[in-house]
Amino acid sequence: MNEERSAPAGGRFPDAGMPDFFEATPMALWLEDYSALHAQFERWRAEGVTDLRSWLLLDPDRLRHCAGLIRIRRVNRQALTLFGAASQTELMDRLGDVLRDDTFEGLAGELDQLWRGQGGFHSQTVNYTLDGRRLDLSLKAVALADESRPWDRILVAMEDVTPLQEARRQAQASARDAREFFQQAPVSLWVEDFSAIKRLFDELREQDISDFRTFLDVHPDFIDRCLQEIRVIDVNDYTLELFKADSREQLIERVGDIFREESRLSFAEQLVELWHGRLFHQKEVQNCTLAGDVLYIHLQLSVFQGHEEDWSLVLVSLTDITARKKAEAYLEYLGKHDVLTQLKNRSFFVDELGRLQRKRAPLVSFIALDLNNLKQANDEGGHAVGDDLLRRFGEVLNKAVDRPGQAARIGGDEFVVLLPGCDEAATRKVRDNIHSLIELNNQYYGGIPLSVSAGEITCRDPAALEQALREADRALYEDKRRYYTTHERRH
Repeated sequence: MNEERSAPAGGRFPDAGMPDFFEATPMALWLEDYSALHAQFERWRAEGVTDLRSWLLLDPDRLRHCAGLIRIRRVNRQALTLFGAASQTELMDRLGDVLRDDTFEGLAGELDQLWRGQGGFHSQTVNYTLDGRRLDLSLKAVALADESRPWDRILVAMEDVTPLQEARRQAQASARDAREFFQQAPVSLWVEDFSAIKRLFDELREQDISDFRTFLDVHPDFIDRCLQEIRVIDVNDYTLELFKADSREQLIERVGDIFREESRLSFAEQLVELWHGRLFHQKEVQNCTLAGDVLYIHLQLSVFQGHEEDWSLVLVSLTDITARKKAEAYLEYLGKHDVLTQLKNRSFFVDELGRLQRKRAPLVSFIALDLNNLKQANDEGGHAVGDDLLRRFGEVLNKAVDRPGQAARIGGDEFVVLLPGCDEAATRKVRDNIHSLIELNNQYYGGIPLSVSAGEITCRDPAALEQALREADRALYEDKRRYYTTHERRH
């Protein structure tokens, strides 16, 4: 990978006037440029390559070549902390210490996912801190939409799973250290007795109950009974820390506070798994700390070997994935929103328009909008002033447009309001509300006033939505022409 030291393009990430979501997310993030890799992929396709993964693994130099095409644009503070770097410059200068030969083992899989058009990738890989410590990482990447330069912004989120991987390696290496491992493991471990649940299941089978899921639907109280029958034998120290308990006794006494309604529903699915004989299973669940904080948990349940007949010894492993879930929510947000204005982005708008076309929506209105004087703002005060106008207009549209309507920024100073189910009168009301809020906004901000040109159209033909959008654009440009004609006469 190579470094790209230039700052992110204006508007792609918030400036000092906005919360920096990139910096604030609780997970290490890397913003990378894969556009050169995209171009290389196109050349290989033209040369007849079809199975990229196999082709790359035939020659390790091909993987190194691909890695060399990746440019790193930016990393956040969490990434610097994770790798023990004092600055982005230091991290970039020492990438050779971070990325070693074993890093390339997962790269082929990542590239193959991109090759197959998945718009991102998931993988497990190994990196190294600047002081030489091995990091086991879970990666999730998403390609941020950019029609002009595909893959020029790939956002990679890194979750440090070193403690979990180390715990698994230790468990495999030495059964003699099992007790010490249990107490010191950096994941929440519970040893429980499910034998009473096994007896309840056997009683149901004796009553010829075969469709267990339907039985639970008819007898939801059975879920609560099973919960009450679980006997907690032991938990490790990390469990007390994770759930904010002062002691094992307090945790066990208040276990009902941990398993709330969301946990109850996921427990029902665990019961179904056990009913069908799946004595090892895993899933993502929600629990709560004793302080009431929501935890997102990756749960693994396994019946100990030798206890398959009575389920008297069960190990439940809980890994806290709350930070990862927040990062995933942030990635999902970026995929649908323009960060500068907090409106939906062009990618969302195109998808929503396609959905309405497939649904054959009988009535859809459009309001096309374009900021006036944005170039003047940029010329006179720099892009910070222009960005401020864009943010202000984002505030206006967020207040003016109610669901199911959607406002999207589809270009530099171009916006569209999509109004399913709105006729001409309702559309005019939304347009007038936008102008009223603009006037109110200008009373609170000095400098260049916020001003927009607009064009609107109502479409009653589901097959003509794109044509209607073009007509709204023509009306917009006519309104803009009148604005500048009037503006020039005044000056």
